[in-house]
Amino acid sequence: MRSRWPLLARASLLALLAGGVPVHAAQPDAAILAAAPGIESTIGASGAQVAVAFQLLDGSGGWFLRADEPYHAASTMKVPVLIGLYEQAHLGKLSLGDPLRVRNEFHSLADGSPYSLDPADDSEADLYRALGQTRTLGELSELMITVSSNLATNLLIERLGVESIRRSVHALAADGMNVRRGVEDSKAFQQGLNNTTTARALLTLMAAIARGEAVDPASSRAMSAVLERQTFNDGIPAGLPAGTRVAHKTGEITGIQHDAAIVYAPRPFVLVVLTRGIAAPRDSNALIAEIARRLYAATQ
Repeated sequence: MRSRWPLLARASLLALLAGGVPVHAAQPDAAILAAAPGIESTIGASGAQVAVAFQLLDGSGGWFLRADEPYHAASTMKVPVLIGLYEQAHLGKLSLGDPLRVRNEFHSLADGSPYSLDPADDSEADLYRALGQTRTLGELSELMITVSSNLATNLLIERLGVESIRRSVHALAADGMNVRRGVEDSKAFQQGLNNTTTARALLTLMAAIARGEAVDPASSRAMSAVLERQTFNDGIPAGLPAGTRVAHKTGEITGIQHDAAIVYAPRPFVLVVLTRGIAAPRDSNALIAEIARRLYAATQ
């Protein structure tokens, strides 16, 4: 099998030169390399397009499969929104306790026209019943991550500004994550103006949180705690031993299912699996869980 390690080494060097947080280069790990053909065979049998980025946090091993191919980010783009929020809080530009009025009107990236979110298309409905009331930025970030609220996400993006979020991503050398707009912007979607990500970029962001390098150590710990309260656990967590601590963010739209996780195993690691082309979420989740199961078995 062709080695992917030179690509990882070059990516780490470029990240370091850019002043960001590198995904640390690792030497080939025999157990991971032995597990790789079986994982690739399972992926091939699924008929899906799948990208994988895996890295032990001590830098002792990793594995990357089509990790630089862009995918629609779906709700994984909420990770850089979370980082952007904590960065602005760290800089004193805002406080997590600041109130924000809840409303349901936003402006399309396509032409600036107003649009609203449909509660039926969101994974959380209570916030829609709070229109006109206020919620703190911290409360909104909790809803954005743990129950993947689209309304909370758009409110935060509007408060933070897309360009500020993009700067946070760039500072961490994760430019493969391209945040362009809020969610459910149908006009922008029809024009192909979407948020996209690569598996490597998501791994870079999650690894920065895991290592205490996203904003600062205290902010990273707080973000990891929010990610641990994730309520959608049919992907990566389902492939791990019961009781394993997992801080992660999922993403799902039609035919697309993703999961990006910090796994606090005996040998902690970050794993990102992006999938497209599987119609039933239960099947894509089962594939993601199987990839997690095999990589856990190979490294623990």
